[in-house]
Amino acid sequence: MSSVYPRPELGRQMATQLLRPGPLDASLQSGLFLSGQRRTGKTTFLQHDLIPALEAMGALVIYVDLWSDVQASPSSLVHAAIKQALTELQNQGSRMRRTLARVKGAEVGALGFKFGFSLDSLGKEDGTTLAQAIGAIVEQAQTDVVLIIDEVQHAITSENGHGLLLALKAARDAINQNPQSQGRFYFVGTGSHRAMVNELTARRNQAFAGAVSVPFPLLGRDYVEHLLQHAADGGLGLQMPSPEVAWHGFQTLGQRPEEMLRALRQQLVALQEQPQLKPDEVFPVVASTLRNALAGEELRRLESLGGLAEAIFARIAATEAGESKGLFTPDALKAYGEHLHRPVRMEEVQPTINAMLDENIVLRKAHGLYAITDPFVHQAWKESQAVQARLQG
Repeated sequence: MSSVYPRPELGRQMATQLLRPGPLDASLQSGLFLSGQRRTGKTTFLQHDLIPALEAMGALVIYVDLWSDVQASPSSLVHAAIKQALTELQNQGSRMRRTLARVKGAEVGALGFKFGFSLDSLGKEDGTTLAQAIGAIVEQAQTDVVLIIDEVQHAITSENGHGLLLALKAARDAINQNPQSQGRFYFVGTGSHRAMVNELTARRNQAFAGAVSVPFPLLGRDYVEHLLQHAADGGLGLQMPSPEVAWHGFQTLGQRPEEMLRALRQQLVALQEQPQLKPDEVFPVVASTLRNALAGEELRRLESLGGLAEAIFARIAATEAGESKGLFTPDALKAYGEHLHRPVRMEEVQPTINAMLDENIVLRKAHGLYAITDPFVHQAWKESQAVQARLQG
């Protein structure tokens, strides 16, 4: 069974709202931000539905994933992607030139692209700015350009990322406010931490304050029924759970398509080993077990960093929002010491937090403010703590 479930209508709807907005969609042109938990199909939707829909409407799309290299700065990744786009436009046989020829016509696609700046100067001090680079693409391609940044919340965890967003806003304003422009520049960001993505549009000190932030539309019951029908077509219908049980299991798994497929495969194995079992009895157990295993994988990375990391994580995760200040206060040090049964010095805390940042377990939202990276893991941790409390009580 394929993990790719086509959502072309949703892709066309979003592309239309962005590029051809109606009276109620005009604010989308300030920027569109989609938030949803990890592994819920955001990147698959972008690559298989939204990007093709945008290109079908004549836009050139530049895609950047800030999780593709967590050690690299956000600006370096974005500059590299735009430089690659500029390079492709100069290459007659590149994918971007073929896309341009398809959406704008062979005559435009055959144009020669010559830029009045060195591509190597992009991103360097006193070099070509993002506004100049993106503006050159819009001007010479004579079409809209859409920049999509996946896991955009990482851009607000550093001064480098904050500066990048300001530069992109400057590019948007310079291009879109130019009455002579042959196209427009649109920005789409997606992220796996809803609170942080919302912050990008809600706080006045953020570059894209006033842009639109909406939850990513999760796969629904129609996806589950598609999987069950696909299994039935392959002769596996009798070994599948009922639609109602399968849907509840999918929700247990956080509506994550890859994990749903994994759960269905595990169910097949269980029924082969014990054919007397009923699918509707097995699947809830499989889904619950897999959910706990998923959270366990993340928490084992935390355990590998040592007891102090676990104590810091617990202090952050104990809050309702999964974010906390005061990780260096005397009260915090006392709590860490009680967890470890030894005194904890302040100079031990920062290196441990840095290790947690490197492992992408926590994020620095602002000076002194830290948050759990994955809300799914945060929720699973709280559930495990509740179970332990009941057992101890």
